[in-house]
Amino acid sequence: MAKAQEKNEFLTYKGMPLVRSGNVIYYGNMSDKFVIMLQIASSEKKGTIDLSGTVKVQLMYTDPDIRAKDRVIKTSEKEGLYNAMDIGAVWLQRALADK
Repeated sequence: MAKAQEKNEFLTYKGMPLVRSGNVIYYGNMSDKFVIMLQIASSEKKGTIDLSGTVKVQLMYTDPDIRAKDRVIKTSEKEGLYNAMDIGAVWLQRALADK
């Protein structure tokens, strides 16, 4: 039964779930007020692995009643997925602490 539960769990980073769809990664709980959206804008091939280059980071509201263009609160571009995840985690932690 433990194996069945593991299949339904999300990959996490600093205790928050990560969900990927193509070149877009959502970081955070969709039930919270904010999430981070990471868009991998460029990547390069190193052997058989694709490494991310430029990553666009956006702190955004999860409320579906807000217009799409008004959902974005902060935005930045970082080199590499680690740098993007690092700044995204800080933004999300601060935004959720302020509510």
